[in-house]
Parts: sequence; C-alpha cells; structure tokens
Amino acid sequence: MAVCYEFECNSCGARMGAWSDGNPYFIDDSGNKVYAYHPFHELLMRCIGNDVPHHCLGCGEEFNVDNRAPMNACPKCASTNICDSCELDGKLCPACKSGVLIKLEGFTKIS
Repeated sequence: MAVCYEFECNSCGARMGAWSDGNPYFIDDSGNKVYAYHPFHELLMRCIGNDVPHHCLGCGEEFNVDNRAPMNACPKCASTNICDSCELDGKLCPACKSGVLIKLEGFTKIS
C-alpha cells in the first residue's frame, strides 16, 4: 500500500507531493520499462527496479532516480542538492528559495 505525502512552502505556498512507493517497474520483452502499481499485484511481482521521484533543491527540477542506476546530481543543472520527494519536509523551497517545505499532516491519500 502506498501513501501520498503533500508538502507546502510556508512562504510562497508552493505545493509538492510524492507517493511513498515510487514507480516500480519491470522490463518487457521489447526492453522497455513498464510501471506497475497497486492493486496490480501480478505486475508488481515482476518488478526489478524503482524510479524514485526526486526534486532538485537548486533549480526545482522534478526527476526520477532509478535505484538500479543511482545518480547524485540534477540532470538539468548538475546540482548535488537533490532530495527524495518523500523527504522534502524541512527542506528549503526550490520555488522561492526563502521558505521551508512543511509536510501537511491533515493530508492523506492511500492507494
């Protein structure tokens, strides 16, 4: 089961969200990534990797990091100040660069 987290900047109000399970995938017969999500358990059992959503705290770019080919820099600006999107709580807002992202406690989505 996955949980969706929502974060909001205490200065500019920018919002960012992330699902706790990322984007699990398997490789099909043509060599392409195929994403599998709850409740498709048969597909989930075929998964061999996970594309984990990340944010660049430097430029604000959103991108995935494949757990089978990890990277430690933003593909857009090359900053190493990147963060798993589920761990944005308390981080400097990449949108306004002056506020802090706060996890919204009353916000819950479950898949």
